Amino acid sequence: LHRGRPRAAMAPPPPPEGREAPPPLQYSLLLQYLVGERRQPRAWDPAALGGIPSPPKSEEQKMVERVMESCAFKTALACVGGFVLGGAFGVFTAGIDTNVGFDPKDPYRTPTAKEVLKDMGQRGISYAKNFAIVGAMFSCTECLVESYRGKSDWKNSVISGCITGGAIGFRAGLKAGVIGCGGFAAFSAAIDYYLR
Repeated sequence: LHRGRPRAAMAPPPPPEGREAPPPLQYSLLLQYLVGERRQPRAWDPAALGGIPSPPKSEEQKMVERVMESCAFKTALACVGGFVLGGAFGVFTAGIDTNVGFDPKDPYRTPTAKEVLKDMGQRGISYAKNFAIVGAMFSCTECLVESYRGKSDWKNSVISGCITGGAIGFRAGLKAGVIGCGGFAAFSAAIDYYLR
């Protein structure tokens, strides 16, 4: 022990005769290959991890997949879903409305159960038709926009919402069409953001 004297740094051992010393390992270079820009992506293969290999798809399965991914199928599905949802919403709103079944010519007469049910059914059918039309228009335009752009992102929903809202609003005039376009586009963007 040498007190008061700094210890001498240990020098690395000299390389054997006839061989050059290896270059020092640079960790920053190594990190580039592990987590940096030079990292190579690995192909995801479940079979390599011991997974069960899936058999090749038959022509019938491919045909069913093509049909289910087509714009016509998506539009029909949205139309049916909108019809069911609109009918349920119409019946619900008619159920909480206190004026259902009343005759405006004779407001003091108590409506019968048949008249109340008839009004509820009419309102349910009306809502169902409107929801089915809006759902079919939105789904069809979104599918066409997605096919045209070749991308599946939030812009498809916004564009198709604007087209659908504008088409519905233009029946009441230009101003209503612009408001409908903006409103449907904002609503579609909010729903898409929430779902994604």
